[in-house]
Amino acid sequence: MFISNAYAQAAGAESGGIMGFLPLILMFAVLYFVMIRPQMKRQKELKNMLEALAVGDEVVTVGGLMGKVTNLKDPYVTVELLPGTEVKMQKSAVTAVLPKGTIKAI
Repeated sequence: MFISNAYAQAAGAESGGIMGFLPLILMFAVLYFVMIRPQMKRQKELKNMLEALAVGDEVVTVGGLMGKVTNLKDPYVTVELLPGTEVKMQKSAVTAVLPKGTIKAI
């Protein structure tokens, strides 16, 4: 008496097939152009910079140290921080190559 009857919804009341996925497809497209594509571009630039690294380049490391590359071996690089002070580190620790003449102390 106090509870109303529940009836099944008609079969034609569903939204269209592709129209139901359209918001999901649009969200993925926005995510790709805003996050994934720029990250892939940065990774490619970093890889090219590390491959072009040469002896005599002035670099900045992940820890903020600035120095001049004195030796290159495949996974490692030796960086001279001050005259007589050399540090051996992984190539991936180099974050940027500076223009020549930036570091005056070495």
